[in-house]
Amino acid sequence: MDEDGRGQPVTVARHRLARPAPWLAPRLLGAVLVSLVDGVEVAVRLTEVEAYSGIGDAASHAFRGRTARNTVMFGPPGHLYVYFTYGMHWCANVVCGPDGRAEAVLLRAGEVVRGLDAARVRRPTARTTAELARGPARLAMALGITSRQYGVDLCSDQSPVQLERLARYRAADVAAGPRVGITVAADRLWRFWLVAEPSVSSFRPGSRRVRTSTRHTGTS
Repeated sequence: MDEDGRGQPVTVARHRLARPAPWLAPRLLGAVLVSLVDGVEVAVRLTEVEAYSGIGDAASHAFRGRTARNTVMFGPPGHLYVYFTYGMHWCANVVCGPDGRAEAVLLRAGEVVRGLDAARVRRPTARTTAELARGPARLAMALGITSRQYGVDLCSDQSPVQLERLARYRAADVAAGPRVGITVAADRLWRFWLVAEPSVSSFRPGSRRVRTSTRHTGTS
């Protein structure tokens, strides 16, 4: 956990995010993403993430190289990559890896730990607190993240969206399995989640209906 001398959480140091996405992704579990949008603060503790590894990963938005849409993925690390999907939803990613390599971690689910009332206003169809940020589109909606937050610096204490801290978990607390909703590179076990967390999203494979789960170390 990154903290100041008084034990108060501070933004994560950029060098801690300059790691390959498959390595960093499980270590983002438990991190707190804080948004201050239109004067309203909401914070989500991450419980499920997914790694995408740039030009070597056919499922990545950066697989075919740099475009206007994905340019922030090419670094430096510690920025927010936001994209629009299915013509209706925003999704948020933490850019990571060495500068120029286009790695990112999709934020799939989390637990709202601050700003519950605001999150409920943004997610009026959620039936329970656990559903407020369950799924990447719902997580972005609960945090108020849209294209306006594309490229913001998660490591700056002046940013409207900040990555507040990293946590430590035992290997037994973290599971890994196939990524969700993709039809290429679907067998890579690059989705990571905290075991027994009610906010973790349902598994919906893109091409195969076989679920493989392994334990993965989550220590930083």
